[in-house]
Amino acid sequence: MNVLITGATSGIGERLAKQYAEQGQSVIACGRNTHKLSALSEQFSNIETLSFDLTRYDDIPQIDAELDLLVLNAGDCEYIDDALHFDASKFERVIKINLIAIGYALEKWLHRIKPGGRLVLVSSSAGLLPLPRAEAYGASKAALTYLAKTLSIQLKKHDIHVSVVLPGFVDTPLTQKNTFAMPMLISTDEAASQIIKGIEKQKTEISFPSRFIIVMKLLRLLPFSVWQKLATRMT
Repeated sequence: MNVLITGATSGIGERLAKQYAEQGQSVIACGRNTHKLSALSEQFSNIETLSFDLTRYDDIPQIDAELDLLVLNAGDCEYIDDALHFDASKFERVIKINLIAIGYALEKWLHRIKPGGRLVLVSSSAGLLPLPRAEAYGASKAALTYLAKTLSIQLKKHDIHVSVVLPGFVDTPLTQKNTFAMPMLISTDEAASQIIKGIEKQKTEISFPSRFIIVMKLLRLLPFSVWQKLATRMT
């Protein structure tokens, strides 16, 4: 199986690349950190690496390989700390890496997926609820989830299965910067295993940990005025 993974130099993407390589799959690991990419290719003979900036359309390479699985995982998180003095530059950065760059990758690589293959977009459970300070991150992930679900409809006739991943809190370099409590935090190994299992079962939505997702979805059922009061206390 040929697997291409973006954001493969840290966090969930790195663990996915390693777990698929350990299974004997042929992996194309993409990222910007050339040192970490070199370490991956040295550790696994079945990992090929590509180094580029996904937010620069012209830097994204074309590939000759036909893909069985395309995992668009790269992303970033920055918070809007002062909504009244909105930071448009920060908003643009987050939207570009988490959403616009996905469009770039889809144009470059989607047609390389074989019939019967799979496209996976790694979104976030943050898109399920409007959360304080997450104007940029939450908006980008909510849009990404919508994109994945519309693609699942459009690509069905091409025999391409689409999954969207909605993780809770995962212990990654990104979340390690958070200064707030992260309930039900799981490891990158566990997250990668959950994603791989979900892909094998051809789940349209791969969400975990299950208790955390249930809580988020139940909170989403509250009248917005009630949730607004609860969320305001979180600030």
